[in-house]
Amino acid sequence: MSLTESDIIDRFFSAGGPKRADVLLGIGDDAAILGMPRDHDLVTSVDMLIQGRHFPEDMTAVDIGYRAMAVNLSDMAAMGAEPAWATLALSVPEASESWLSGFSTGLLGLAGLHGVALVGGDTVKGPLAMSVQIMGFVPCGSALRRDGARPGDGVYVTGRPGEAAAGLAIWRRGLQEPQGPAAGLLRRFTRPEPRLAEGRDLRGIASACIDVSDGLATDLGRLARASGAGAIIDLDALPMSDALSAVADPIEARSYVLGGGDDYELCFTVPQWALSDFERCASRWGCPVTAIGEICEQQGLYARISDEIEALEEGGFDHFR
Repeated sequence: MSLTESDIIDRFFSAGGPKRADVLLGIGDDAAILGMPRDHDLVTSVDMLIQGRHFPEDMTAVDIGYRAMAVNLSDMAAMGAEPAWATLALSVPEASESWLSGFSTGLLGLAGLHGVALVGGDTVKGPLAMSVQIMGFVPCGSALRRDGARPGDGVYVTGRPGEAAAGLAIWRRGLQEPQGPAAGLLRRFTRPEPRLAEGRDLRGIASACIDVSDGLATDLGRLARASGAGAIIDLDALPMSDALSAVADPIEARSYVLGGGDDYELCFTVPQWALSDFERCASRWGCPVTAIGEICEQQGLYARISDEIEALEEGGFDHFR
């Protein structure tokens, strides 16, 4: 017996995920009704994932579902927001019970870890693609933005950028069950970890913030342009994980760190006056954080090598390049 659209919604999406008191009306009507907390701003973002463009054609359904939620949670992290609700638009070529079960497990499992309720969406037959819209909130006026960096602010990044791109390269070589360091790199691609707690901690401390989805150099360049400034990256200070060093030579590894996307780490700036508060917060984090440069007056992106400074190509992922 084939599944209808109503069957798909009822069996795989309606009952999953956390229940929130602020969902006044969820899945099952023409639109959801949500209760915003007082004295908070609404923060919303949407991402589309297309098979073969944003994830490999042979990626498992559970990893696709996880990834669809993770990329949106990362946007909430970059704004310092508390995620609360999500909607899903899903296009599938066929109503496969096993695929839908895996996808919903990955999607709703990660949503549940962060208290996000699925409150609506749409399901259609077509090429495999999905779009998640996520909504959350921040205390009024406290959201992190890209446009607040000023010359002299330090530039920082969480985690180990480049590992996800190296993991994707391993996947493309046909090593879907690698051993040793390669296994950890592959997991960094299939299961990125949104830095939500870190983003919330940075409210009132970071002058600007962006998530690293298209490459560290590209995304830092976007932050600098939004702030009407430039940025200098100290190449000798870039975080280089042992796993990345084990599978790539130094030049290739640096290319992954600067140009590889899909890390979903946070790149942010901190003014000098906030350093002590920042260091106190960062000491509680479960992920590493690295100072990699500073914001400068001259617009553009630059690299410092020893005592020399030169222009740096952004590279990174671009849908239309």
